[in-house]
Formats: sequence, C-alpha cells, structure tokens
Amino acid sequence: MRFLERPNFDFIGKRKVAYYASLTAIIIGLASIIVRGFELGIDFKGGTEVVIGFANPVEIGKIRATVFSEGIGGQIKEYGSPREIILTTDFKGDLNELQSTLSRILRRDFKDNPHEILRIDSVGPSIADDLRSAAINAILGALAMILIYVGIRFEFKFAAAGVIAIFHDVLIVAGLFSLLGGLFNAMPLEVDQSTIAAFLTIVGYSITDTVVVYDRIRENIKIRRNEPYEKIFNDSLNETLSRTIITSTTTLLTVVMLFIFAGPTIRGFAFAIGVGILIGTYSSVFIAAPLVLDWQLRTGGKLKLRG
Repeated sequence: MRFLERPNFDFIGKRKVAYYASLTAIIIGLASIIVRGFELGIDFKGGTEVVIGFANPVEIGKIRATVFSEGIGGQIKEYGSPREIILTTDFKGDLNELQSTLSRILRRDFKDNPHEILRIDSVGPSIADDLRSAAINAILGALAMILIYVGIRFEFKFAAAGVIAIFHDVLIVAGLFSLLGGLFNAMPLEVDQSTIAAFLTIVGYSITDTVVVYDRIRENIKIRRNEPYEKIFNDSLNETLSRTIITSTTTLLTVVMLFIFAGPTIRGFAFAIGVGILIGTYSSVFIAAPLVLDWQLRTGGKLKLRG
C-alpha cells in the first residue's frame, strides 16, 4: 500500500529551514528546563501520593481547607474528573495513619458525599535518587547501544547523525514537559518512571524510522554510483515517505485512543509517545539523513557503506 504515488518533495533543499526550526524549539525547551525545571512525580522527588474518589463532584477549595486544617501539607488537584482528587504531600510517616486521618476528616466534613481512597503510594528520598540515576543510565545506555549498532551496520556518520536526531526528539519532548508541566489538571505532565519509559520508546521508534531511510539510501548509493548525493538522499526520502506516514499514522491512532480513554496516570505517557512519534517522523526526514549528507559534503570522498 502506498499513501503517495511518486512523491517528489524537496526535503534536502529545505533542510536548513528545518535545522533552524529544530534549533529554536530545542533552545526554548532547554531554557524552560533551566528556568522552570520539571514537575517531578514522587518517583523522583520522594513523598506520598493519595488518590481519592468521591460519589459526587467535590470542590477542591473545600477539600484543601479540610486537609490542611489537620496539618497535612502539599498539593491537591482534580484527578481526571470532578469526582477524583490527588493529594501530593511530603508526608513520610506511617501510611496507615495518614489513610485513617484522611478517612476520618473526609467522613466528618463530607457526610453526604462518600469517598474511597483509591491509591496511596510513598517513595523515600534515597529510593527517588536511585530511580533518577537508573533512569539517566537507561537512556544513556540505550543511546550508546544504538550508536554501536548503527555504526556497525552502516558507518559512523550515519550512527552519529541518528543519535543526534534521537537527542533532538527527546529534548523537544522534554522541553514540552517542562513548558506544560502542571498547567492541566487532566494531564499533569509529571516526569516519573512512565515518562522515562516513554522517552526510551521514543528512542527506539525514532531510530527504527531512521534506519528504514538509511537502508534505502544505502541501496540507492550502490545502484546510482554516478549521481550526486543530494539527489540520491532526496529521492530516498521520497521513496520511503509513504511507509513513514502510514507507520506513524497507525501508531499515532493507537496512542490517541490511549490518551483519550486511559486515566490521568497514563495520559502523560501517551502524550510523550504521541509527540515523540510526530517529532521522530520529522527528524528521520529533516534531521538524520540531511546531517549525514552535510557531513559527507564537508569531508568529501565516497561513502563506504557496509552490507
């Protein structure tokens, strides 16, 4: 199945515009990360999270007044629907005691609106530090493996450009998490373990898309030895365009359903994957292969591809 019949877009001719657009998005994202930071989940900052469901919608202001009057600090937000709230607190004591206290004061002040504590999780500071280190190591390890794999399969220029494209994808998604984190109750966009899983998924998806383009470039270089690299790269991008659009669209549809119908806990993960697919598709066309071309044009000579 082909989505487009004989596309002939000038991707290579527009690559400089794409470079500037990507650079702008990355700079804005990095500035936000430095200035605002991230909304960290309890996985990475430690503390306790309590999700409470009510029979009827509740006013967040009244819940805050009740909970804070007992000396329990933290943040209280709506959690996906007006009948559910999430309490994030730095409480590090006995969870049974916290649960009993919350149940008692909510029964006292909301007699006509029965509640149920749906979830209560707690993470200590040392565990949070370990999880944060493990997450960073997982991403760096994945990038190192990709660098080695693509370097063996093609050559170092392709591997390095692929890893740069992955950094590009992850940095833009991370920048969006920083910019939008905490702005929407239905989608908190906190950075937690599920976000790291999403980043690793983006890493895998992005390099898969890029390798498909690389494969076509390698085939065309072998067949069309006397043609300029600019034309070979641009034709290869056009030849794989249908496959790229179909694969990305079908995957994206699944993620959209997950985003709509899954709860707030999964919504941040679905958002990261969805944006990552879009950015990864863009970078496989406008970043990875064009970077290899520019690198090759600067160094000169012939590309010697393996396989």
